[in-house]
Amino acid sequence: MSKIHLKLYLDNCCFNRPFDDQSQLLVRLETEAKLFIQEQIKNGTFELVWSYILELENDDSPFEQRRESIRSWKQRARTDVDESENLILLAVSYQKIGLKPKDALHVACAVVADADCFITTDRRILNKTIHGIRIVNPIQFLQQYKEMKPDE
Repeated sequence: MSKIHLKLYLDNCCFNRPFDDQSQLLVRLETEAKLFIQEQIKNGTFELVWSYILELENDDSPFEQRRESIRSWKQRARTDVDESENLILLAVSYQKIGLKPKDALHVACAVVADADCFITTDRRILNKTIHGIRIVNPIQFLQQYKEMKPDE
């Protein structure tokens, strides 16, 4: 079977989903979907995109275990996006359509990296349409990926 090598950007909300209260069904399902996506990254089915804003936001977390767990994913990333003038201008344009500054930076990093999907659990971001990137939650991504996957 040939593999689809999609480039994926997981934001901090997505990376932190396993640390959220798992008593809600949607949170548990998103957690399982996110963990499956990460397994596929490890297996080489998907490519992970990392960014300076992921690192900065993660470093601000007061929870050491979470910080270390998320930071370990940087080594698996094939693309690492640094701050640039063009990226900042793009992020500012996303703020104008209602994204918060950090969220706008995350989305801009994904677009600059030419990621295929931006995966988040943040409802405010999921409600936005951004030209050049598909914004989905982990469950939606797996549903769409199944449809894209080549036949065995």
